[in-house]
Amino acid sequence: MTKTILHISKYYYPDEGGIETVAKYLAEGLTDYRNIVICYAGSGPTRTDTVNGTTVWRVAPSLNIASQDICFSYCHYLRKVCREYDPDIAIIHCPNPFVYPIAMNILPAHCKKILLWHSDILTKGILYKAIKPFETSALKKSDLILATSPNYIDPSSPIYRYRDKVKVLQNGMIATDFDIRDGDAERIAAIRATYGNRKLILFVGRHIPYKGIDKLIEASQYITSDCRILIAGRGPETERLKALAAGNDRIVFLGKVSNDDLRCYYHAADIFGFASITKQEAFGIALAEAMYCGCVPVTFHIEGSGVNWVNVKGVTGEEVPLNDVRAYAAAVDRILADPDLQRRYAEAARKRIQDNFTDSRSVEVARHILSQL
Repeated sequence: MTKTILHISKYYYPDEGGIETVAKYLAEGLTDYRNIVICYAGSGPTRTDTVNGTTVWRVAPSLNIASQDICFSYCHYLRKVCREYDPDIAIIHCPNPFVYPIAMNILPAHCKKILLWHSDILTKGILYKAIKPFETSALKKSDLILATSPNYIDPSSPIYRYRDKVKVLQNGMIATDFDIRDGDAERIAAIRATYGNRKLILFVGRHIPYKGIDKLIEASQYITSDCRILIAGRGPETERLKALAAGNDRIVFLGKVSNDDLRCYYHAADIFGFASITKQEAFGIALAEAMYCGCVPVTFHIEGSGVNWVNVKGVTGEEVPLNDVRAYAAAVDRILADPDLQRRYAEAARKRIQDNFTDSRSVEVARHILSQL
């Protein structure tokens, strides 16, 4: 009899984000199971729909506290899902603290409870003190905890105590989305021509503090190479960052970039300016996407983050001390001044992602882990 996996995610496709990407490829890739998803509705009313054959229950939130949706009817809908599908396995994508006590008390006793630990909650204020008992209880009651990198386990104070039941399930990027397609060569050439065929440094991601975009802007004043720095995406920090970059004609804000254009920007760029500065950047899906496209990464060293597991210093790219913008600029110049070094890094970066960090590889590892439950 086919077993059922219930994926409990904050949001789900078409809502975008790293966790949403992982939830989607696991739900669609674990084809030897029946997969059901319950999540918050990013917008609109409570409803059930189907995404590529996966049934998705979207529960409309009642309010939002500190960027965390809360739904007073979540208990009702989770009970309904459990009655209808009787899940054998539940994968709870973390952090999602207000769901922890609900899930741990409503999921069937026979259901194996897995916490997929994407990131610690790094805000340690009053709110965290209030939800920490829920987090601790969920960790205790879980059958398995999945960290997204080996680097994250020991420095993570919540999961370190439970490391005897921690395994690693690496994240993956959707490889087929970033393979060159018909017409891409012309678009890539056009992107390069737009900037006078100069060397291109690309950032992709939400404009939020831990992404370190201000460090990238600061580093730009020390980069001696003739280049342009393209900043894709948007977020609450966008206007502040634009003000910080005012008068710097090397820096171009692209805004939100379509998936098709994003693929071409990755292939057009020489360097991926991945300047994240805290372990809230637990892995970096965009980092893996860029490396797959041969875009050479320059990263800061972040203790306890998977960033420096994905990008291997001196093999797939450069890594410099945290917040050292002069060293960051020097690493960029070193790559751009040496075409052979750039080529070696690009080839090694692509191979590392192909071998370890694609969606199909992540699903393969997940399938093996689940078979051992």
